[in-house]
Amino acid sequence: MDKKEKKIIESTISELLKLLDIDGTFEIADAEEGIDVVLDTKDSGLVIGYHGDTLESLQLVISLCIAKRLDKFIRVSIEVGDYKKNRTEWLKSLAQTTKERVISEKKEIALPELKSWERRIVHMLLKDDGDVVSQSQGEGRDRVLVVSPKL
Repeated sequence: MDKKEKKIIESTISELLKLLDIDGTFEIADAEEGIDVVLDTKDSGLVIGYHGDTLESLQLVISLCIAKRLDKFIRVSIEVGDYKKNRTEWLKSLAQTTKERVISEKKEIALPELKSWERRIVHMLLKDDGDVVSQSQGEGRDRVLVVSPKL
């Protein structure tokens, strides 16, 4: 991202947070698949919402607002109150436990109710594994991640 894009991104995020009456500061950085935003606010519970639903929606709205201004889509990932960091640690444990179950039970296991970014993390954790393979199945809210033994 160049200086002009960064300025547009910063002003877009700033305006949206102001409209939502969320006090705080943020920093943005380039990421592999878009940009990472670290938000420091006393309203972290409000921003995260129930099981991260509000956070996921906010990321999408910010991405769409930025896309409108830059004429290109940039995936936005927001970290607030170490929510994603802690969730990622839990997902690592879930991936390992699921892998062990798949191997011992010799059958596929579905992991429902994971958000798209959570499925992506599990896919990345298991992508080079020699014993199991992961794939997403279904559509919309019914989308699940399935871990299967490698044939």
